[in-house]
Amino acid sequence: MRIEKEKMINGEMYDASDFELSKARNQAQKGLTNFHQTQELNKKKAILKKLFGTTGQNFHVNPGLIVDYGFNIHIGEKFYANFNCTLLDICPITIGKNCMLAPNVQLYTATHPLDPIERNTSIEYGKPITFGDNVWVGGGAIIIPGVTLGNNVVVGAGAVVTKSFPDNVVLGGNPAKIIKTLDSK
Repeated sequence: MRIEKEKMINGEMYDASDFELSKARNQAQKGLTNFHQTQELNKKKAILKKLFGTTGQNFHVNPGLIVDYGFNIHIGEKFYANFNCTLLDICPITIGKNCMLAPNVQLYTATHPLDPIERNTSIEYGKPITFGDNVWVGGGAIIIPGVTLGNNVVVGAGAVVTKSFPDNVVLGGNPAKIIKTLDSK
């Protein structure tokens, strides 16, 4: 029998009220509190290296970060997250190298059943989010569960990305659509 954490990470229906998951969320919140209260940059980075699943050596995250667990977040080299980013990581969030998140970007892997009776239980599920390399997400953009963005994708400010997109495109709108194709160099 699979434990709730395994089901959660694999995108299966799981019980969010599970004791071990509640404990893991509390541990993540303690880590975030330490991150936000620490002023020294190397200590902040060390806290995130412990909180996140994997990181590159060079990355920067500004204050206001919100995560569910942290251990499902995998960031590449030269990652940058500006103020007040939300990374709800019940499923893996995998971000390539040289990626930037502007202020108030929201990455949601969590979702819920559509049936109201099922939704009113503590049962939920998720879908992973994956970014290639050189992705730039503009301020206030929202990426919903299950989205994959290719390499060199730019997401315009305020966009709501509801589906996956290939390499070398600029996205905008709600729902986001391709507004420009970039020359690959």
